[in-house]
Amino acid sequence: MACTHFAALHPDRVAALILFATTVKAVATDECPWAWSREFVDLFVDSIDATWADPTGANVAFFNPTLAGDPDALAWYAKYFRRSASPALVRSLVENNIDIDVRHLLPMVAVPTLVLHRTDENVLSVEGSRFVARTIPGAKLVELPGVDHYIWERDAAAVVDEIEEFVTGVRSEREAVRALKTMVFTDIVGSTEQANRIGDERWRHVLARYEQVVRRQTERFGGTFLKSMGDGALVTFDSPARAISGALAVVEATRALDLTLRVGIHTGEVEVRDDDIGGIAVHVAARVQGLAGPGEVLVSRTVADLVAGSGTALEDRGPHELKGIPGTWHLFAVGR
Repeated sequence: MACTHFAALHPDRVAALILFATTVKAVATDECPWAWSREFVDLFVDSIDATWADPTGANVAFFNPTLAGDPDALAWYAKYFRRSASPALVRSLVENNIDIDVRHLLPMVAVPTLVLHRTDENVLSVEGSRFVARTIPGAKLVELPGVDHYIWERDAAAVVDEIEEFVTGVRSEREAVRALKTMVFTDIVGSTEQANRIGDERWRHVLARYEQVVRRQTERFGGTFLKSMGDGALVTFDSPARAISGALAVVEATRALDLTLRVGIHTGEVEVRDDDIGGIAVHVAARVQGLAGPGEVLVSRTVADLVAGSGTALEDRGPHELKGIPGTWHLFAVGR
């Protein structure tokens, strides 16, 4: 609100106005029904003494739901709040801001304006930012996915990209995020024949059950289900030993569905792309899976070396050429 006020009254001193998760009025009116109700405002103010710097982080989780299961982050914020202001000061600031209303200033803003808002956050409705963008002449509204209110929480890089492009006219190429992952590719043996035999409707039901099994066993061993690929799936683990245990559990569990799997596992550095991964290591894992026999869990030499000493039984399958991948790759089958 203060930035909007300054930009409207002193445009000669402002190059651009950038607003994030903004509003024009704290308490709801007929024109701004999305704002907080008076009852909620009173409840929020009355709770400050009890909840400010709460070590359980209940107030932080309210503003940023994705932090609810992160005790380290909640503890950090609690310490930050204690050191930044007293509950009395916070209460005073909130009470002073409640009755501020800058609606009449919005049409006066004559500087380039960017309005950003995470669409599904629950603290300040996105309707407030939409109202601001409609009312400030020429303002640009960008809605981002997410539920967190703090600008620097989940997917802050997307916010930075939008701001950078708005201010400079270009968006920098960011270095890809890379991470070491153990990838598990699964595939149903003879899926086409089974689908033809039992019909499309029953086959869709089988595939749905199959995905449930893969997800459940992946979570059981601490992995991440990335995506389903029709009759196959891609999951990742941070530990090759847990990846093998998870893969064996999936193979065994899917027998109850009368399915036989072939599984390939490889560990390598991948490029993290939102909810997906890419890179040569992913292709290696897929090629390893393609060479596995029915009911077999096949792993690369990299995985075999990493689990040495863990007690995992491995059977040498010798060197292989992987289509499109340079070099010769030594593969091993996981014993039962």
